Amino acid sequence: MQRSDVTRDDGTWVGLSLDVPDRRRPDLCVLSAGPRLLLSQLSRPVLLAVVEEPLQGVDFWRTDAYRSFVPPLRADTARALAGSPERWAHRFARHLVDSPGGPLHGGRWLLSPESPLPRRRHASTSHAEYWSSMLVEGHPDGYIDWYFHSTDWEVLPLRPVPGPDDGRVKAYRKQAREGTLPPVLLWWVSGLDCHLILDGHARLAAAIAESVEPPLLQLHRTVPRDDLAARTDEAVGSYENELARFAELRAVHGPTVPDGAATAGPRLARLLHDLDTAQQPTWAWPLPGGEGAWRRIAREVTLGADWPRS
Repeated sequence: MQRSDVTRDDGTWVGLSLDVPDRRRPDLCVLSAGPRLLLSQLSRPVLLAVVEEPLQGVDFWRTDAYRSFVPPLRADTARALAGSPERWAHRFARHLVDSPGGPLHGGRWLLSPESPLPRRRHASTSHAEYWSSMLVEGHPDGYIDWYFHSTDWEVLPLRPVPGPDDGRVKAYRKQAREGTLPPVLLWWVSGLDCHLILDGHARLAAAIAESVEPPLLQLHRTVPRDDLAARTDEAVGSYENELARFAELRAVHGPTVPDGAATAGPRLARLLHDLDTAQQPTWAWPLPGGEGAWRRIAREVTLGADWPRS
């Protein structure tokens, strides 16, 4: 796997690009049977979901099978890497590649602290109130409300979030007060229209308990390498055409007409940055056996409970 830092024109670090060579279906993946989804880890059902028509939300059933592929983070490591999302990104990238149970598959990915979630908080809302409201509730079953939380992109824990008095949370609360809390690792899944917590359930609970903004690292797919080259060429061609158009206007109307670089240049820079970082839809693999297999798994996981009702 090729890792490369993504920066803005001014050198500001944006995230870590992960270029993964072709490989088999990942250990943690989304399987689909029409509007019915299954999140599977190492062939174990982790989350069953049904997209509600007409696309207003998702009913889900969460099992207790999910296991983080990130080893426990030591306090001395947290202190050493505190305040450096770049170094944390490289550390999490090693686990994403080397440890079983992760979601990476062939293509390009971005691991970045620039999540849209913190920007949604109003200044008058405390961190505790905001992040509590962004957590999808319900265990084992619950509902992701696309209608009420349209474009808010909630956070769905893959196991119950521990309470503020849990032993791990207490340890992380101290780190939260000291400013050394490790990031919460999120995975954007487009089929659920929300973020899944891959690692850091207790750390997020600690941040909420201390009412501080949790450090985040968000993982999502980006434009594939071959497609990126073609789109870059297209963007550069559009830029050159725009400059040529302004040159023609200057030839007719004189030098009072600008050369176009002041508008076309920044537009090109924004487009190239977006191509390098923009989210792409999450891949889903067909569930062998289709809807019948999904319903069988649902009966086994829910022990015959009346779910889903549709």
